[in-house]
Amino acid sequence: MIVLAGFLGSGKTTLLNHLLHRSGGSRIGAIVNDFGAIEIDAMAVAGALGDSTVSLGNGCLCCAVDSSELDVFLDRLAQPSAGIDVVVIEASGLAEPQELVRMLLASEHPGIVYGGLVEVVDAAEFDDTRARHPEIDRHLALADLVVVNKLDRSADGGRVLGLVRSLADRGAAVVPATYGRIDPEYLFDCRPGEERIGQLSFDDLHDLHDPHDPHDGEGAHEGHLHTAYDSLSFACEQPLDPRRLMTFLDSRPEGLYRIKGYVDFGPYDTGNRYRVHAVGRFLRLYPEPWGPGEARLTQLVLIGSGIDAPALRKELEACTSDAPHADEHGMWGVLRYVQGDDYDDEAES
Repeated sequence: MIVLAGFLGSGKTTLLNHLLHRSGGSRIGAIVNDFGAIEIDAMAVAGALGDSTVSLGNGCLCCAVDSSELDVFLDRLAQPSAGIDVVVIEASGLAEPQELVRMLLASEHPGIVYGGLVEVVDAAEFDDTRARHPEIDRHLALADLVVVNKLDRSADGGRVLGLVRSLADRGAAVVPATYGRIDPEYLFDCRPGEERIGQLSFDDLHDLHDPHDPHDGEGAHEGHLHTAYDSLSFACEQPLDPRRLMTFLDSRPEGLYRIKGYVDFGPYDTGNRYRVHAVGRFLRLYPEPWGPGEARLTQLVLIGSGIDAPALRKELEACTSDAPHADEHGMWGVLRYVQGDDYDDEAES
């Protein structure tokens, strides 16, 4: 579940439409929250989503419903029969992001996992927006990923990018964009191409040319999708030390937006591997039983903007352990993130 926020006119709907058409084989459901009686944004995405859209018109989502009511809408999209892989809440430009995040974390729906707060800002209008809405500084500090949109229209894009980075939380990634084009892998896992039915795969983006897109042409992809996207794949047959890994996770560097995969803690928990889900400052670990005969190894993927992949690899290699026995208190740091729903605790991770 991803929250897509930003002030009026920042480009949220454009970004959502971009994700819908560049989702690989992944199916996206959306909750679109217009502020007004005519649901323009919902109409803009409904053609692509069909029955996968839940529209909440004429009100602000964080004020119009509570977490239990939100669960009703989420249940519609999370039904296995819907076949939806990721749900995006496009919030009203007047919504309060912190309240939306709290509502999601308070959700009791078992099929919902929080996927981060994405704040979209208009680079061309950023100074004026900040003057009219000083609360944007607080919103940027809460965001897990900041998309600085409309850079092509900004006369001083470099300065705006630097300013936004100074206002964003240290653990957030700040990604430049035009026309809302960001790499979908920042937000969700794209299914392999052979799994898709009637949708484009992530690999198709390299050669994609849309004749109906007035902004798609020579040079249109420069500075968009892959240029701001860095990743690191790490695999290790040696178990990781939980204390060392938690030190790494608790101090993850600026721009490292996502961490996903599985960790083997060896003697610290011989019955389970731990699935890692980190988005910005949000972190969860899920113990899962090892399968019969399954190879016991750690496999992680790190995704970010401007990250130092060789340095991160060295840090992960330093987390390995050859200790034959477990320290009885070694897993305490891990268990802190296995359960608990307080967003403020996650903000400190």
